[in-house]
Amino acid sequence: MWGDVLKHLSKSCDGVNFVPMPKTPQRDVDSPLYKIRHSLAHVMAQAVLQIRPGSKLGFGPPVDDGFYYDFILSSPITEEDFKDIEKRMKKILAQNQTFSYRDFPLEKALEHIEQMGEPYKAQYAGELAKREGIESIRFYQNGPFEDMCEGPHVENSKEIPKDCFKIHSVAGAYWRGDHRHVMMTRLYAWAFESRADLKAYMDKREEALKRDHKKLGKDLDIFHIDETVGKGLPLWLPNGTVIRDQLEAFMKELEFADGYRRVATPHITKGDLYYQTGHLPYYKDAIFPPMELMRESESGERIKESYYLRPMNCPHHHKIFSSRPRSYRELPLRLAEYGHVYRYEESGAVSGLLRVRGMCMNDAHIYCTKEQVKDEFLGVMRMHQTLYDTLGLKDYYMRFSTWDPEDSKGKDKYMDDPEGWETAQNLVREAMEESGLPFEEQRGEAAFYGPKIDFQYQTVTGREETISTNQLDFGVAAKVGLVYKAASGEEGHPYIIHRAPAGTHERFVAFLIEHFGGAFPLWLAPVQVKIICVADKYEEYGRKLLDEMRAWFIRVELDTTEASFNKKIRLNIKRKIPCLLILGEREMEKKEVSLRRYGSKDQTSLSFSTFLDLVSEEIRTRALAP
Repeated sequence: MWGDVLKHLSKSCDGVNFVPMPKTPQRDVDSPLYKIRHSLAHVMAQAVLQIRPGSKLGFGPPVDDGFYYDFILSSPITEEDFKDIEKRMKKILAQNQTFSYRDFPLEKALEHIEQMGEPYKAQYAGELAKREGIESIRFYQNGPFEDMCEGPHVENSKEIPKDCFKIHSVAGAYWRGDHRHVMMTRLYAWAFESRADLKAYMDKREEALKRDHKKLGKDLDIFHIDETVGKGLPLWLPNGTVIRDQLEAFMKELEFADGYRRVATPHITKGDLYYQTGHLPYYKDAIFPPMELMRESESGERIKESYYLRPMNCPHHHKIFSSRPRSYRELPLRLAEYGHVYRYEESGAVSGLLRVRGMCMNDAHIYCTKEQVKDEFLGVMRMHQTLYDTLGLKDYYMRFSTWDPEDSKGKDKYMDDPEGWETAQNLVREAMEESGLPFEEQRGEAAFYGPKIDFQYQTVTGREETISTNQLDFGVAAKVGLVYKAASGEEGHPYIIHRAPAGTHERFVAFLIEHFGGAFPLWLAPVQVKIICVADKYEEYGRKLLDEMRAWFIRVELDTTEASFNKKIRLNIKRKIPCLLILGEREMEKKEVSLRRYGSKDQTSLSFSTFLDLVSEEIRTRALAP
């Protein structure tokens, strides 16, 4: 294995086989689909006001697969109301309502919105009036419905097919997305340019939902969320722990081959450390409240100390770097740790394994000189490629996030060092351009201490998610006093690359559950082989094979349940176990097995020794398929 790993890592990054995913396009507000969705939002609001008169309006924008509208309802709406609303929407479309607009000067616009009796629209209009350059506010009207809106819309409702939309869910949403504001009712709908497009989307979505990691996580006993433990704090069941352990083992091998050194650091720290690094002011809202402790000094004075659950590992790694004097000869120094971190996500954001409050991160920090940055960044890219290729992940691209010196919140949002920013961004840009990998730049989304690269992944359920992140930190080393002695004898501050190719166990496993649909390749599968005997009298032979496979570290189980033979087959196929070994009279006499692979109805007879060799090699090479 070591030869394979080292060979793979030694390949040049030039011309690697990255497959760019389709990027989420900037919304084309002039496209027919955007206008259809935007117009349908107004039509839906008109229909809702018919069945819930007196309701108040929030916002109703188009989204990637349709549209929504937020309301303060005079009485609740449930799924039972969806058909009635859709029926009313179709009647409105049949009225051939014209979408027309008027621009009111600010003062008149504010009077008009007050007359409409829409308090939330009035609040937003008041904010618009305070912005520089706003001289007027636009209002769109179709039939009796009028809304403060920039548009655009279709010219007439007859342009919208009556069967191109479907209301699919109702949920709560805070006004303006702020938990301090009132909770509104949000009505969601899908919408496309034709009934055929809508049906194709719904069919694809239905198939994708079968792969939802929350559903499969429960069906396959991978993880469990228990409210008595805490929201966003997953319990990893034995099957899920196997997946975690196998991923971690793979990453440790890659890191070892690439010269990383493993460290281990505590889950808590004094708050002083986070003030030094700057994390506490920037990430205060995402950090769990401090543990306040009182201690007595040698002089008898009572001193209060604050300890925090760590939200990130980097400050601890910085202290390992500074634990003794460092020379340029030690650089690059690569410190790696699968470190547990804790972040207080809002309750509404917590979701399965994708957004949690406790997570284990495939973290590492590379301390290097300016001259080493480019090669180190390329090395990190190669590691990403090895991991993703091994797992068959193809639909991704990289987003290069830079700072925005024109951002009005720049000094609060970013480290105040324009020259440092330009140098760091040029180093990362050079590395990305030299790699030949597809990427796009996104201005204004950098970390506070430096530019970053996000690997954006298109899940099989249609979402675009950040699967992992790399960042170049050019300023924190000076803030916390990280120095090394250069060849000249002078002290220098290292550049720091933050990288986590496998992200967190929680998020990455969620992606893999959906990517594989729960049918993991043999090396990742929680149970790799299940032995099923045709009758009880063959169990002794089955136990002998079980012991031999365990000696080879193969995760194998013998089905000893009281279910019938056919039911055992069905249940273990449902569990998506890669290899089912069927044992009967012939197999026992000839020291053979009958093998049935997941996804195939065929059975193959082969000697047990051959099976053992084949399976062991498949696991060793971490093959995606036999």
